[in-house]
Amino acid sequence: MRLNALLEMPELGLSTIVGQDELDRPLRWVVTTDLLDPGRYLTGGELVLTGLIWRRTPDDSETFVAALAAAGVSGLGACEARSGDLPQDLIEACLRHRVPLFHVPQALGFAEVTEHIVRRLSGARASDVKAVLDRHRQLVAGAGLDPVLAMIGRDLGMRCWVLTPSGRLVSGSHALPEQAARDLAKAFLTAKRLPCVRGGYTIFPVDEQTTSRVADWFVAFEGSFDDWTEERRAMAGELAAVAALERVRQDDRHSPEGRIAQELVRLVMTDGRPSDILPRLQVTGLSGADGYVAVAATADGGLRPGELRAVVKEILYGSPAAVIGIVEGEAIALVPASEHDATARIRAAVHALAPGLVGCHLTVGVSGTAQVTGLRGAVEEARYARRMAEGRAEPDAVVGHDELATHVLLLASVPDDVRHMFRVRLLDPLRSYDQVHRADLVRTLEAFLQCSGSWTKCAELLHVHVNTLRYRIQRIQDLTGRDLSRLEDRVDFFLALRLG
Repeated sequence: MRLNALLEMPELGLSTIVGQDELDRPLRWVVTTDLLDPGRYLTGGELVLTGLIWRRTPDDSETFVAALAAAGVSGLGACEARSGDLPQDLIEACLRHRVPLFHVPQALGFAEVTEHIVRRLSGARASDVKAVLDRHRQLVAGAGLDPVLAMIGRDLGMRCWVLTPSGRLVSGSHALPEQAARDLAKAFLTAKRLPCVRGGYTIFPVDEQTTSRVADWFVAFEGSFDDWTEERRAMAGELAAVAALERVRQDDRHSPEGRIAQELVRLVMTDGRPSDILPRLQVTGLSGADGYVAVAATADGGLRPGELRAVVKEILYGSPAAVIGIVEGEAIALVPASEHDATARIRAAVHALAPGLVGCHLTVGVSGTAQVTGLRGAVEEARYARRMAEGRAEPDAVVGHDELATHVLLLASVPDDVRHMFRVRLLDPLRSYDQVHRADLVRTLEAFLQCSGSWTKCAELLHVHVNTLRYRIQRIQDLTGRDLSRLEDRVDFFLALRLG
């Protein structure tokens, strides 16, 4: 902003007394003072406002104006408090030291002058920063967000942060307490519309086109955007665009590492040869770990595959060298095992996203620790745990390997063709019979095994007579050639039902 802009502000009513040819000077700030020698409080570029209370004799004007000139101020605005006039000695001192002098109307308070000018300065600075952000958005190439947010904090005095939906700080102009970050994340996930103001902060989405906010980042500014100028609002939009670019830059789906990660997951799921798996483990940074944990996740209710991958990446943040692939709509991740409880850590991370899961059922399964030769079993274990999580009502269900029975660990390593053959041989005759006769044989079998073969308990559970139950069990045995009084046959039926 230049001094001549002050004359374009009719609400101020300023008139130029001295320095009409110096009005192209830049104006940085406004300072009001009644000190005779305010030089030590000035840094240059200010418009100094004074009511001349410091003036006792004509010589004082020389002392005062000389101090302003030495400090490099841009100009002086003055008004004698009682008369409203400007003394001739002040005018002559400004002429000698080439300090532009403005007359401030007596009816206009200095506080009001300061408010109008600071508002104009703030808008001008916001426009300058917006231009810088626009250039950064066009040229950004991996420098990260820290310099951008530092510039906004330094030049505009605006504290701002970029965070993930779980409250993880991506970058910030200043430090942010963890509780404040969590509160902001919850506000972002639950707000009916964005931008919004919550708890003294303004929250902007990074990507307004994201299907679900759990897969987005957000920008938080200290203060309410209701009080901002249009320039500041535009600047906030530019910052969100810069943050969106950084988010895309960190998405490694299309990088060589991301493609190798996808290949690795597919190889593990198809029981690939160790000679194919080991080189990819090395490229992704997973080789040499003491063990591995598999994680499986799905999200029913609208997350696109790329967004699901972003959510899994977020809940696994902090796990070194996490490898993530998407196979038929299911995210599969492999992470190095650690001494920490992976299930508890993942459950806490998923729980942080729960407020944003309205209409979306995110289910996660976590395996136990496995070695390289047991990766496929670990993946199957995680997938089975995830299927168990699907049956739970909460929108952020996580099932760990500790919740799986020992037979599940065994079934996880059974090849798919064997699992299919086992189910078909034992259960298909019963399902076919049920479709034709509506006999409920499969449900009867499940209840009979659940009651450990007790006729009375099973009949009560199914609300049928014991004789009806005996008829159904006999029909099951006739159709399958098995004997439910034998423990071996009961175990086979139990496993077939679990595989189904």
